[in-house]
Amino acid sequence: MAARPSATEKRGEVKLIVPDPTETKTAVMSDGAQILLRRHGNRDGERLVLSHGNGLAIDAYLPFWSLLCVSYDLVLFDVRNHGRNPVHDADGHTWDRIGQDMEELQAAITEHFGKKPAVGVFHSLSSVAAVRQVLKGGGGWSKLVLFDPPFYPRKGHALIPLHEEHLGRMERLARRRPESYSDPSEFSAVLASRAQFSRWVDGVHDLFARTTLRQSTPGGDWELACPRDYEADIFLTNRDGSVWPRMSQGVDVPLAVIGADPGLPDADSPSQVCRAMAEELDLTYEWVPDTTHMLQLEDPQGCVAALQRALQPRADVAQIPKILNK
Repeated sequence: MAARPSATEKRGEVKLIVPDPTETKTAVMSDGAQILLRRHGNRDGERLVLSHGNGLAIDAYLPFWSLLCVSYDLVLFDVRNHGRNPVHDADGHTWDRIGQDMEELQAAITEHFGKKPAVGVFHSLSSVAAVRQVLKGGGGWSKLVLFDPPFYPRKGHALIPLHEEHLGRMERLARRRPESYSDPSEFSAVLASRAQFSRWVDGVHDLFARTTLRQSTPGGDWELACPRDYEADIFLTNRDGSVWPRMSQGVDVPLAVIGADPGLPDADSPSQVCRAMAEELDLTYEWVPDTTHMLQLEDPQGCVAALQRALQPRADVAQIPKILNK
């Protein structure tokens, strides 16, 4: 089911409407947090489970995942305290707890939608959380496809200063974010005015605003779905330098990395770290040209093509270099 554009009165953009899921289930985590599971697409197809980055919402990725609906059985979820989920205790908004959610959500998906091999297709926050949980002995994914995961560099790596600058900047930006807007269009206009978001496809500024805000009361202001200090704390604590060395010992789940373009003049540290880690650990890896960390909102067709290459069995891609864009 593709995204349905309709004319909007503001800035001449299309308006992207998230289609209704074919099924929804609320999964309750072991600490009481609620996470809404939504099923879309072709239930006879290969199952893909998708989630998003810090402070975002999976509905904002509609231009990307709508292209997968014809062929794949999609299960979408927002990370705890994001998107459509109610806000839970701040004490549970940690990397370890989000990683544990990954394992509990796999069980919930099987319970509610049936047993079936599932590929985790994750961006940024959710991608790092999934790998951390696998390294702790969690399993269940038939494969992980990670979009621009912001892993912390291993000890002594030359990219540490660049990544520290990135994490510090993102934390400061998160803590300064307005906590509410009178209307999503106000937030959309701010996003559209920022150069770093100029690559987003038509309609995404409006979609992003509508899916990452929630109305506090009928007729009231629109608040950040993920409280700004929750978002900032994730940036602050994303400094586990042991993940990279532990991955060098092997990951039990087949894994592919799809990065942003590390050659752009404004390339940020996650794309640089992805390339360096992939080269050192010999990971299956490619990047999507002319994209930044928000690559699925900038070139959804290119990201889908890269995902489909990553989903091919290894025997089918034996002649393709692991690093496709050298």
